[in-house]
Amino acid sequence: EVLGIITKDTFCFAVAGTHGKTTTSSILGHILFESGADVTAFVGGIVENYNSNLIGTGKTVTVVEADEFDRSFLHLHPNEAVLTSADPDHLDIYGDEQTILEGFRQFLALVDKKGKIYIQSHALYRLEEPALAATDIREYGLRSDGIHAENIVAKPNSFVFDYIGSKNQIKGLELSIPGFHNVENALAAIAIALDHGVSEAQVREGIKTFLGVKRRFEIHSSQAGKIYIDDYAHHPEEIKACLSSVRAMYPSQRMTVIFQPHLFTRTQDFAPGFSESLSLADEVVLLPIYPARELPIPGVISEMLLEGIQAASKVCIPKNEVMEYLGSSAPEVLVTLGAGDIDRLVPGIAAWTNSRPNPSNA
Repeated sequence: EVLGIITKDTFCFAVAGTHGKTTTSSILGHILFESGADVTAFVGGIVENYNSNLIGTGKTVTVVEADEFDRSFLHLHPNEAVLTSADPDHLDIYGDEQTILEGFRQFLALVDKKGKIYIQSHALYRLEEPALAATDIREYGLRSDGIHAENIVAKPNSFVFDYIGSKNQIKGLELSIPGFHNVENALAAIAIALDHGVSEAQVREGIKTFLGVKRRFEIHSSQAGKIYIDDYAHHPEEIKACLSSVRAMYPSQRMTVIFQPHLFTRTQDFAPGFSESLSLADEVVLLPIYPARELPIPGVISEMLLEGIQAASKVCIPKNEVMEYLGSSAPEVLVTLGAGDIDRLVPGIAAWTNSRPNPSNA
């Protein structure tokens, strides 16, 4: 509600979507701030460049992460908007897939009639091209017919790609946060920045200097044979995006994933999807479900995911046994995932990873 009051008297870019909104709004806020815009960005994570979830102190332009949970994004007053994805989630709030899609349609209907809406290709397909107040719709995506990326190269600590828009093409952009999904997130931010007068040189510099958001594909160790990446992913599509990128970066190394499911309802609603996404790993370690605001549901436990996981090794363990397990497993590429209190394990895992002997020298 407070963000709604703030955005009412500013030119507001609102970034919504089931996944990708934190990174997209952070990249956009960073590019605009570094280009000298009078901007403040309110995002849902701690941006590494600023060690804060706020970017800038501007009074005329705002970038806001528009959260669909509890329909809170309907309080905003967006002049322009981004929809990064429209996959079902928060079914404890919306009830079913069609209702959450209607929530996204209601959000997009709030956009100023003179503004632009940037919609990721699959999200546009899912919404069935709704009638929107804003008539200027810009489609984007990795393989979109509209704004898209070409010549993507996955490097250990960055992704390089070409931005292809209707009016602009920028070759050899280097995004300092890896991940195919992060390239897609960057596409929307780049498109908005270019449409609002940011130069290609400023876009290139902004993309390169953006250091990411804590717990969004955060690399804690990149030493050969002992890679450690932590990510907030807690939805099957987010897990799939994260692990697909890790696999592209380290195609020949064994990937171990530790996942803490978040919410009993989400685990129940998307159990097959979780099992399928986690099957991208070679070794899967499941922790007990983090309940957050919920009471247990009979029969809904982490173990229910095991049968569907097609990984060479899979196990459920208590959170307090993680360090002991890692000592016996000695993973080559380790990924921790989840939106619960798994983040409390991250400092210890990072310290252990960086201090243990390099496998090649052991």
